[in-house]
Amino acid sequence: MQIITKSEKETFDFAKKYAQELKGGEVIGLIGDLGAGKTVFAKGLAAGLGIKDTITSPTFVLMKIYQTGGRKNIKTLCHIDAYRVKSAQDILAIGAEEYFNRPDTVSMIEWADKVKKILPQETRIFFIESYQNKRIIKY
Repeated sequence: MQIITKSEKETFDFAKKYAQELKGGEVIGLIGDLGAGKTVFAKGLAAGLGIKDTITSPTFVLMKIYQTGGRKNIKTLCHIDAYRVKSAQDILAIGAEEYFNRPDTVSMIEWADKVKKILPQETRIFFIESYQNKRIIKY
């Protein structure tokens, strides 16, 4: 599938709406160039899960854990940023794998292409491409 968004708000709103489809246990990989809209997507997904915290890419800490608000089955969002990792082992070393496929957790990895060999086979991949003030999101 593919969707084209024409603003950050549209990208945010698409991800927020997509979050309503999640049941828990999903691993979502975000792939795209720097500035393509991965973090905007992450913010929208978090909002859709009822997270009120300010969402920023965990570029330097690699992983942030957020408690959701109001979703009975999904209690936690595990947000990972693999931009600065040297190998997939760096993600394993911080304990990220223990969040993958947990039924009460959604895991989201920015720059998922850098750590694809450790991602579960059923990871949902979103390719985000920026083109002439639009975002093309393929999933």
